[in-house]
Formats: sequence, structure tokens, C-alpha cells
Amino acid sequence: MNTPNLGYRTGAGAQTGAIFDEGLRQHMLRVYNYMGVGLVVTGLVAVMISSTPALYVPIFSSPLKWVVMLAPLAFVILFSFKMQTMSAASAQAMFWAFCAVMGLSLASVFLVFTGTSIARTFFIAATMFGATSLYGYTTRRDLTQFSSFLIMGLIGVVIASIVNIFLGSTALQFAISVIGIAVFIGLTAWDTQTIKEQYAENFDAESRQKLAVFGAFSLYLNFINIFQLLLNFTGERE
Repeated sequence: MNTPNLGYRTGAGAQTGAIFDEGLRQHMLRVYNYMGVGLVVTGLVAVMISSTPALYVPIFSSPLKWVVMLAPLAFVILFSFKMQTMSAASAQAMFWAFCAVMGLSLASVFLVFTGTSIARTFFIAATMFGATSLYGYTTRRDLTQFSSFLIMGLIGVVIASIVNIFLGSTALQFAISVIGIAVFIGLTAWDTQTIKEQYAENFDAESRQKLAVFGAFSLYLNFINIFQLLLNFTGERE
């Protein structure tokens, strides 16, 4: 009498698991799609600005360049404080605006480095990011045990980068690049695992949409930083 009942439960559990797996797959695809489109927006804005002297000369030859450089940081802070209260639509709008502003900030990269070296660095960064994100998605190891080290490393890299703006030390920049790449690779794996685990919680559709945007935002930041830091090694100047 118990055998049919056990079989029924096993089948129901398998069906539920399949539905969850499909939902998770769609959620992760949504995250990566947001991130990918965000990178396209950033690239288009950066290329447009860097190829138009009437735009980049007034920006990068005046104190306005500091506003452009610090604007992405302002978005990051705003995201951090508003993520709990903003709607999914507002989160999407802010994400696209952030990607456009980041493109404005990265226009200087296209003015300094050759297009070939930028493309090569982008490919290397994409390969590193993809492999690390895949590890974060598939590993059963709890990566939160490394979170404190990653956060401390991130804070250290940010502080050292700000200090080096005034020092202009080549040796310090080399150390920042090496440590920074390691930190953002670790953050990519941790963030990917966190995004996956957050989906398992019982959120409504609106909240899951926001989670997808914020997940894309986190991974986007990791990729952009890996790309910029790698340019210090692989970039060829004009």
C-alpha cells in the first residue's frame, strides 16, 4: 500500500525540482542578459564620445573630467541605499543610466589605448569572468567564508587607487592591478553563488525582477573592474 504513495511523492518531488531548476535557469539568463546589454550600452557610449572631439575635448580637458570619473561611484552609493525601496522598473532605469554614465567615464580608455589591445583585453576579461562565474554557479563550496577577505581587499584596492591618483606610482599601480584582479575574480564567484542562492528564497515576481537587476549590477561592476585592471598589463597605448 505504501509503494504507490512513495512513487507518487518521488514523481511530484522530481517535477517540483525540474520546475525550480527551469526557473533558476531563466533567472540567471535574465541576470546575464541585463549585464550583457549593459556592457553594450557602455561600449556604444564610450565609442561615441571618444570618436567625437566636440564631446571629449570639453570633458577631458577641463575639471568636468572629475565629475565624469566620480559619477559612477555616486550611482553605486545610490544603488546601495535605495535598492530596498525602489521598484523593479526604477532599478532597471537606474541600471541603464549607470551603464551610460560608465561609458562616458570609460571613453578615456579609447583615447589612451589602441582598439586592438582593448578588444584583446576585453576577450581575456570575458574569458576570466565567464570561467569564474561558472565556478561560482556550479560549486558546492560555501564561498561566503571568503567574503570578509574579499571585502577587505576591495576596500584596500579602492583606498590605494585614490591615493595613487595623487602619487602616480607605477609600482603601486602594478600592485593594485594584481591584487584588484584577484579580488574581483573572487567577487565574481561569490556574487554568482549569492544570486543563485537568493533565487531559492520565496520572493514575489517584483522582488525577483529587482534581484535580477541588482545581480546584473554586481556582476557588471566585477567585469568592468577586471577589464580596466587588465588593461594595465595588456593595453597598448596610442
